[in-house]
Amino acid sequence: MSLFQTLFRTKQIHHLQHEAKHETGFVKALGPWQLTFLGIGAIIGTGIFVLTGTTAANHTGPALVLSFTISGVGCLFAGLCYAEYAAMIPTAGSAYTYAYASLGEFIAWIIGWDLILEYLFASATVAVGWSGYAVKFLHNFGVDIPPALCSSPLVFNHGVWTHSGALFNLPAVLVCLAATVLLVIGISESARFNNVIVIIKLAVIVLFILCGSSYIDTHNWVPFIPENTGRFGEFGWSGILTGAGVIFFAYIGFDAVSTAAQECKNPQRDMPFGILGSLLLCTVLYILVSLVLTGIVPYKDLAVPAPVALAIDRAGEGLRWLGPLVQLGAIAGLSSVVLVMMMGQPRIFFSMAKDGLLPKSFAQLHPKFGTPHVTTIITGLFAAFMAGVLPIGVLGELV
Repeated sequence: MSLFQTLFRTKQIHHLQHEAKHETGFVKALGPWQLTFLGIGAIIGTGIFVLTGTTAANHTGPALVLSFTISGVGCLFAGLCYAEYAAMIPTAGSAYTYAYASLGEFIAWIIGWDLILEYLFASATVAVGWSGYAVKFLHNFGVDIPPALCSSPLVFNHGVWTHSGALFNLPAVLVCLAATVLLVIGISESARFNNVIVIIKLAVIVLFILCGSSYIDTHNWVPFIPENTGRFGEFGWSGILTGAGVIFFAYIGFDAVSTAAQECKNPQRDMPFGILGSLLLCTVLYILVSLVLTGIVPYKDLAVPAPVALAIDRAGEGLRWLGPLVQLGAIAGLSSVVLVMMMGQPRIFFSMAKDGLLPKSFAQLHPKFGTPHVTTIITGLFAAFMAGVLPIGVLGELV
C-alpha cells in the first residue's frame, strides 16, 4: 500500500456500524429528551447573556431577531448533516469518525485533534467565565473569595507574559474537577445533573421573557432595521448579516451531542431529535430574548457586558427581583456548557485510540461505570490546569 493510500484510507460504513452495534462497554442510557437537554446545555451559555447586547448595539439594532433567525437556519443545515451521520454511524467519534468514513485517515486525524482542542479550550474558557459569575453571586450573600484565589496568576499583554500577583483561579479549577468526577461516575448521572441545571437556566430565561414583556416600549423597535452608517456591517442588511456571523458563537456546542451516540438507546431515532430539537428550541428562545431586550432598552445603550442585567435595571423595581435569578441562570448555563464540552473530549480520544491513532490505554472503559475514565481524567486535569492559570482572553483566542 502506497503512502497516499495509507494516509487516505477510509473505513467502510458497515464496518463502523458493526463496531458500534457490538461495543459492549458503553451504557446505553440516553433517550431523546436527555440528548435534547445535553444540546441545550452545550448551546446556551455566555452568548445569550453577553453577545445579544453588543451585537444589537454595534450591528443590527432591533433587527437582532433576524440575525438570530439567519444564524439559526445555518446551524440547522449543519445540524441536519450531524443528525444524518449520527443516525447512520452511531459512534462516539462524532466528526472524527464521519471524516474517517468519507475523507480518509489523515483528514480524520486532523479533525480529531481539532475537536479535542476545541472542547478542551472551550471548557477551560467557560470555566473561567463561570468563576467570575460564581464569585459575584457569592458576594451578594456576603461570601468573598480572596482575589488571589479567583483570578489568573498570568497576564498576557502586548506579547509579554507578566505575573498578576494571584495564585490561581480556584473556582474555575473546582468546576472542572467536579465535572470530571461526574463524567467518570456515569453518563446517566451526568445527564441527570445536566437536566437539573438546564431546567434552572431555561426557567430563568422564560421568566425574563414573560415578566420582561410587560415592560416593552414598542418605540424602541423603531426603526426596526436602522439605516446603514455607510460602513459594511454597521446596521442595515449588511449589519444583520454581520450580526448573524457574530452571534453564531451562541450556537457553538450542538455538535457535542453526537459524541454520545453510542450511549443512547435508539440512535437512529434519538440523535436527530436531540440535535435538531435543541437547535430549534434555542433559536426560539434567542429570538424571544432579543425581542424583549431591545424592547426594554434602546439598542444604542446595549453595548455593555451584561445587557440582561441592564434591561432588568431599566425596568425598575418591578423587575429588580429577577437580578439574582439571572446570575443564577448564568452560573447554571455555564455549568452545563463545561460539563457537555468535557464529555465530548474523552469520547473523541476513545475513538481515535480504538483506530490505533492513540495509545490503546485511551480506549479503556471503566468496568463498573462504562465510561472512558482514563481520558476523562486526563482531559479534566488539563482543563483544570489551564482554567486555573491562564487568563480568559488567551483561552478565548485559543478556542
